[in-house]
Amino acid sequence: MKLPLSERLLACCSFVNPGDRVADVGCDHGYLGIHLLLEGVARSVIASDINEMPLDSARRNAEKYGVAEKITFHQSSGVRHIPHNFDTLVCAGMGADTIMSILADAPWLRDPKYRLILQCQSKRPDLRKYLYRHGYAIRRETLAKDGKFLYPVMEVVYEPCPEPKPEEYYVTPALLASGSPLVPEYLDRVTNVVEKIVTGHACAEDPTLPEYMAILEALEQTRDNYGKGI
Repeated sequence: MKLPLSERLLACCSFVNPGDRVADVGCDHGYLGIHLLLEGVARSVIASDINEMPLDSARRNAEKYGVAEKITFHQSSGVRHIPHNFDTLVCAGMGADTIMSILADAPWLRDPKYRLILQCQSKRPDLRKYLYRHGYAIRRETLAKDGKFLYPVMEVVYEPCPEPKPEEYYVTPALLASGSPLVPEYLDRVTNVVEKIVTGHACAEDPTLPEYMAILEALEQTRDNYGKGI
C-alpha cells in the first residue's frame, strides 16, 4: 500500500536524520511518522494532536501500515503533554502564531540537543523573527510545491547568533544556499508580496514605509543576482 504523503510533508521528512526519535506535533492522520518508520529513518515516533479524532485516525493508520508498536499517541496542546525523550520535533501545516505559541510554552526546547523541523503556513517573516530573537537559528531551509502553493520547510536549532538583516526574514541565506529549483519562483512571489505592502503603506502614509522600501530593494537585488554567483 502506498502512503499518500504530500510534497510538503516529504520535504519535512527529508530533514529527519537516520535513527532520530521524532515527535510529530499536530500529527493529523499520522502519515509523516508512519512514512519515517516504514522507510527505516526514524527509530520511534511520538504522535500528538490537540484533538482526539485525528489521533484516532493516526492510530488506525499506524495499525494499517504495521508500525503501531513504534508509535506512542498523546492528546496534547502543543508539547505540553508529550514525553521529552525525542531528538527532532516536527510542526507542519500550522500558522506562525500557533508555532510561536507552542515554542513560547516550551522554553525547555531551547536546548542544542533538539532539532525543530517547521513548516509554516502563514506570516513566515514573523516566525523567523521570533526564532532568532529567542536564540534559535535556521540551519537549513528548502521548498516544496503542492499544487500552486510553495511551502518553506526549516530546520531550526537553538544557537543564539546575531540578528539577520530585515530582508533575510523573508528569504533566508539558508534557503538561497539550498539549491532548490523552486527558489527563483519563491523570490518572485515574496518580492511581489513586499511590493504590495510598499504600495499599501505609501497610500496610507505609514511611517514604516522606508523600512519596507529598503527590504524591497534588497529582495529585488537578491532576485536579480540569484544564480549569477554574485
